[in-house]
Amino acid sequence: MEFRDYYQILGVSKTADADEIKKAFRKLARKYHPDVSKEPDAAARMTELNEANTVLSDPEKRAAYDRLAAGGQGHRAGQDFRPPPDWNAGNEYSGDGMSADEAARFSDFFSSMFGGAAGGPGGNAGGRAGGRRTRGAGEQQVRGEDHHAKVVIDLADAYTGATRAINLRAARLDESGHVVTDERTLNVNIPKGLKEGQHIRLAGQGSAGFGGGPSGDLFLEISFAADPRYRIDGRDVTAIMPLAPWEAALGATIEMPTPSGNVQVKVPPDSQAGRKLRLKGRGIPGETPGDLYLEISVVLPPADTDAARAVYETMAREMPFNPRVAANTAKGA
Repeated sequence: MEFRDYYQILGVSKTADADEIKKAFRKLARKYHPDVSKEPDAAARMTELNEANTVLSDPEKRAAYDRLAAGGQGHRAGQDFRPPPDWNAGNEYSGDGMSADEAARFSDFFSSMFGGAAGGPGGNAGGRAGGRRTRGAGEQQVRGEDHHAKVVIDLADAYTGATRAINLRAARLDESGHVVTDERTLNVNIPKGLKEGQHIRLAGQGSAGFGGGPSGDLFLEISFAADPRYRIDGRDVTAIMPLAPWEAALGATIEMPTPSGNVQVKVPPDSQAGRKLRLKGRGIPGETPGDLYLEISVVLPPADTDAARAVYETMAREMPFNPRVAANTAKGA
């Protein structure tokens, strides 16, 4: 996937205000609109311009794009690019956002940033959009827009529940037409048993209403922090269980750390690397809790001393074993 420089596409600087972006887009749209343009690539160019304008004319999308583009040493147009995991966490968005189908009209780069994930910039997190009008005493009331954001928690929080301070960033235009970011911190109660992708609703934490109307709500989409110890699939969790060769060959009872605390695990004899032991109900809690799978990894001690090398030499003499023959035999079985 190629990085897209939206400022370059519209021919504006990174400090351009909202009016400059609008003027640049209108000027280029008059040149490349397929209904009037004689340029051979008018349709493709117009789609590219629409994509750039969709991002840079929206304060929330522009702020998110700027933060992503500034990561590391920055990025250049056409450069191979993959968004880092959870790059969008903490960015607060308002309204319904953009569906996956709408985002698909544009590039893969755009879709990867703003396409359709509920609770992100492309979805409304299952909440009601703002602008619902009700009648007050002689005035028209307007309910504030719902907001949504992705937040990252530790897997352990889903096992036990927790209260966490969540930092959020909301972008808006200031009086001069430039994007500014407001930050806030909320203490959020994280219920036990949340899965990745589920939402926490905070009533009244969206945009303020008008004419005495109620505020919108804030929907937080849950994502788990990357942890090399675990893989997560719904409520099921898989952990790597390192074993010494003799533990795998002879069997053993070992103590294994898990997200819910240490457990005693009985390893059957002749356990091979890649075998999974299932601990029923030890996954993420819920009405039907998930399972915890312990995937065996056999770790060889280093032959870094004379004594250790002697043990390996003895094994080589007295336990003739060719793993390649054994693997081929197993495949043909």
